[in-house]
Amino acid sequence: MMDLRMTTLRGMDVFLDKDTVAAFQQSLRGQLITPSDGSYDEARQVWNANIDRQPGLICRPAGVADVITAVTFARDQQLLVSVRGGAHSFAGTCVCNGGLVIDLSLMKGIRVDPIRRTVRAEGGVKWGEFDRETQAFGLATTGGTVADTGLAGLTLGGGHGWLGNRYGLVSDNLTSVDIVTADGQLRIASDTEHPDLFWAVRGGGGNFGVVSSFEYRLYPVGPVLAGLVFHPFEKAKAVLQFYRDFSGLTHEEVSTYAALLTSPDGAKMVAIGVCYNGPLDEGERVVAPVRRFGPPVVDQIRPMAYTELQSMLDTVVPPRHQYYEKAHFLRAISDDVIDILIDSYANVPSPLSIPFFQQTGGAMQRGHTAYAHRDALYNLILIAQWLNPAESERHMRWTRELWQTLQPYATGGIYVNDMGREEEDGADQVKSAYGANYQRLAELKQKYDPTNLFRHNQNIKPAA
Repeated sequence: MMDLRMTTLRGMDVFLDKDTVAAFQQSLRGQLITPSDGSYDEARQVWNANIDRQPGLICRPAGVADVITAVTFARDQQLLVSVRGGAHSFAGTCVCNGGLVIDLSLMKGIRVDPIRRTVRAEGGVKWGEFDRETQAFGLATTGGTVADTGLAGLTLGGGHGWLGNRYGLVSDNLTSVDIVTADGQLRIASDTEHPDLFWAVRGGGGNFGVVSSFEYRLYPVGPVLAGLVFHPFEKAKAVLQFYRDFSGLTHEEVSTYAALLTSPDGAKMVAIGVCYNGPLDEGERVVAPVRRFGPPVVDQIRPMAYTELQSMLDTVVPPRHQYYEKAHFLRAISDDVIDILIDSYANVPSPLSIPFFQQTGGAMQRGHTAYAHRDALYNLILIAQWLNPAESERHMRWTRELWQTLQPYATGGIYVNDMGREEEDGADQVKSAYGANYQRLAELKQKYDPTNLFRHNQNIKPAA
């Protein structure tokens, strides 16, 4: 093993001698991957192929003791550090250039308590794995829309999902976390232990430490009445106006999405997605207007297992494509917003790109956590997706220009998990993500991470 060139917290180069690296490796029960290892190139990859970073070291803890060791090593050596959960990330902040990646992908433990209706899951779990275990007992909680999504990142940013309208955000259903903070200490954070830290991790992103495990409350779920209906692009305005009116109704059992997309045969279309969690006969009555309107050219709404719903969109955003994302929170969908989206999508440079509305009302408007956007009713997400990395600027420019045009109609807030690259988003954008809670979060950052060890994220700087 040779000496390793690493990047420090201050962005300077430093060389770790081989004995220091060897001692770190020997102290771990899990894996330590260096750039000379055959598994390095695969280990540094994330879901978004447009992210191409080269860390100095990748540590894969086997348990909490390894997490403590890794955090302590990074702090003592003053290394740039990033934390990787599921690696399903547009911005790719879970992997850093030149620093130490703490990769939780080996930590997959899940334990369901069907009596208490709770579940504890480790930080490397993905939602497809989580749902498979909880659905064995007919239980679930709000959790994303794609099975490959990591549990950790989604939860720490707040967490939108199909069940959100009824049960709230993913983070609203947390009951506790085990978290290793910058001082290398394992803390339990809950409503009764370190409640200030518990408030912060529910919407404050990865700023406060490495969460090794999460405990959630669960609910009886399934089967659900869910699926998509499709309409021709020529009717997009009428369909999106209908979606606006239907989604504004007060049925918290139903969550809705709407998207502009291109079919495999190249035809532009507009789709509405629904999920009704409740008695199926009542669901048929509630969802009937969606199935009647138009009528749609394709109607895929039917009773299905919750796990099937959670993987329904997996093929739309497969791993290792090129991705770029921007987003806005909205309190309403105006005709102007609809017109702007349709006009832009008529000239979209990639048939794989998808702008869509994600409903964020209902129970997601209640709760007292660091998530700062309870007044928003929709998250408008603009996903550019393409295959050839040489075309990146073209597709990213389309997304940025559309996002800029829509800005006057937005709340000014941004969902932490939908923020762009850190090199693009300045301090004002970061403050928009945390909204009115930013100052309190900065004070808690000073308390729990005064040197800003956990900075390779949508970063909250310590108050001091």
